[in-house]
Amino acid sequence: MAEKLKITPLGGMNEIGKNIYVYESMGDLLVVDCGLAFPDEEMYGVDYVIPDISYLVKHKNRIRGIVITHGHEDHIGSLPYLLREVNAPVYCTKLTAGLIEIKLEEAGLLSKTKLIRVEAGQNIFLGCFNVEFIRVNHSIADAVSLAITTPVGVVIHTGDFKLDTTPVQGDVIDLARFGELGKNGVLALLSDSTNVERPGYSMSERKVGDSFDALFKSCDSRIIVTTFASNVHRIQQVIDSAAKYNRRVAITGRSMENIMRVATNLGYMTIPPNTLIELNQIKDLPKNKVVIITTGSQGEPMSALHRMAFSSHRQIEISSGDRVIISASPIPGNEKTIGKVINELFKRGAEVVYEKLADIHVSGHACQEELKLMLALTKPQYFMPMHGEFRHLRAHALLGRRMGMGPKNVFIGENGRSLEITRTSARLAGTVHTGAILVDGAGLGDVGLEVMRDRKHLATDGLIVVTLVVSMEQSAVAVPPDITCRGFIFQNNGSDTLIDDLRRITMTSAETSLKSSRDLTFVKAQLREVVASYLHKKTRRSPVILITVVGI
Repeated sequence: MAEKLKITPLGGMNEIGKNIYVYESMGDLLVVDCGLAFPDEEMYGVDYVIPDISYLVKHKNRIRGIVITHGHEDHIGSLPYLLREVNAPVYCTKLTAGLIEIKLEEAGLLSKTKLIRVEAGQNIFLGCFNVEFIRVNHSIADAVSLAITTPVGVVIHTGDFKLDTTPVQGDVIDLARFGELGKNGVLALLSDSTNVERPGYSMSERKVGDSFDALFKSCDSRIIVTTFASNVHRIQQVIDSAAKYNRRVAITGRSMENIMRVATNLGYMTIPPNTLIELNQIKDLPKNKVVIITTGSQGEPMSALHRMAFSSHRQIEISSGDRVIISASPIPGNEKTIGKVINELFKRGAEVVYEKLADIHVSGHACQEELKLMLALTKPQYFMPMHGEFRHLRAHALLGRRMGMGPKNVFIGENGRSLEITRTSARLAGTVHTGAILVDGAGLGDVGLEVMRDRKHLATDGLIVVTLVVSMEQSAVAVPPDITCRGFIFQNNGSDTLIDDLRRITMTSAETSLKSSRDLTFVKAQLREVVASYLHKKTRRSPVILITVVGI
């Protein structure tokens, strides 16, 4: 039987986030990344979304290792869920390992997990796979691409990357290594598609540092900066600007505190002496000597910035003149949430500086010219875009074709669909079970489509609760029905007529039904139909209706 390789995305295709890819050959499985996604507006009450890993659990004895490209949530967020089911070693760079340790410790898995630190340029052998880690630039330190040598050839898995010729810390992307691999022959390229719609090149992270310097120099009031907690280079530039202009820095937000502690301990951040202070010390300093770095760049309701904006933060109150810098771009779906926070900050007299007003954020993802450079250097025989919604994947596929790749050598994948490659051919083959698991608090997978439909129904149409006590002996209503509305109409004098009419038709319907049958299930069904029909006729609305009939 001819040797072959199967590459199966379990997440990360036709979506932003939830990245997880399975490489399979000669009976061995290699897992690349294990991320989560954030819920959209219609996922009421859901905290985040993780991939369905049942395929990996089914084949857990064949998994030789889990390799992580970098420490963002959409690449490491689901690891605790996988490691509860699968005992496999995890390989990643030093900062990524530090961030994973926080997650595993919270999940009680740290002592049970074999977490192995690697460096760019290193090779590891996992079954029939040889994995080489290649240095790249991204919006988090220690990001790597992977060159995976398989029984049928070399596959380059870029992870998230960009070309930054003046990084804040560390070296530039190892373009020479990509070129060397291309000369030796690359079987397939899987490449980041997030920014494929943007022409040109992504800006350097140092551009943000220049903007911070100007914003700090011109400010004579308190400065509050929010950014992604994982962007240690961005945070470093905030701290450097604060130290330059003789300001002290306080941190608020659990994730920000955790990541800064890890990054500082591992040497990825340098804090000038006498710069950091505790949050409760800011009241003892003039406002023009204070910088607060906070979580909440996506407007998350429980984040520190959101609580400041809506006056629920225990230690910080936004006041007139505060300069709030939002150094992040919205994740798709978060635009409205961030907009609400910005509006509230303006209402409180703050000066808000965000991406549309200044160069205070640059993307960590490659734009078109960088993506073309990756294709040109690696010269892959086959190409499958990844990390993006369908429009991103399609645009990236077209980019590959414009770079000279034949249409039969470019594949637009989907979650669960395997790309099967031999030394001389490639095709989209069979499928494996995959999907999305919704996480709500401590609940895992108990919030499905039916629950989401109910939550959406409740959110959009409201709730009517009708409670009725009937006498089984007399086949009559014993106590007038109690009717409660939530999110449907406000029960005041203006709704008395509607409620009175509803109470009357409920009693009439119940007594009519009881004459036909003493089965309370039948009575409830008839009541629900009558109430629904009446409410729709009167209000043109269809609320959720809960009927309780108690027989005595």
